[in-house]
Amino acid sequence: MSTTEGTWPTAPGDGPDRRRPEGLTGVLDALATAVRGARSMPMSSSVLVNRAELLDLVEQALEILPRQLTEADEVLAGAERARAQAQAEADVLLERARAQAAELVSEEAVVVEARREAERLVEAARAQGEALRRDADDWCDRRLADFEIDVQRVLAQVQAGRTKLAGRLVDPVPGASDGDGAADPA
Repeated sequence: MSTTEGTWPTAPGDGPDRRRPEGLTGVLDALATAVRGARSMPMSSSVLVNRAELLDLVEQALEILPRQLTEADEVLAGAERARAQAQAEADVLLERARAQAAELVSEEAVVVEARREAERLVEAARAQGEALRRDADDWCDRRLADFEIDVQRVLAQVQAGRTKLAGRLVDPVPGASDGDGAADPA
């Protein structure tokens, strides 16, 4: 394995040139590499490891762990703040949407009620107009009936007057003349 920055060399004798692995995962990788690269004990699953090297890696892990946990806590706190802010904004938007929906429903109810009232007023006006027309027709009919009675009386008087005149024209007055000795036919 190479000795690039961020890795733990595994070759023997690399002790003084060792570079520290970066981050907790780097330290854990270095620990795993050290154990994998360790010499096996004959007829055993045990291995020989460099105690100082492994303890150094464990100490590095213990040093890194609190810092990374603090960073993780900060990331989580930031995420929680962002979530809380997003939730607050969503709540505001939702409340606005509900208020607007309620207003639209209210306006719709007002419009519907206004239409009903307008229809009721139009119907009332039609009914009142019809009643006024019937009243006017009735009044005109009564006036015409009265006029008919008056005209019939006048007609009866005219007929009576004409009958009287017709009777005079048939029976001329004795001794009336128009100057030539003949009776006036008119």
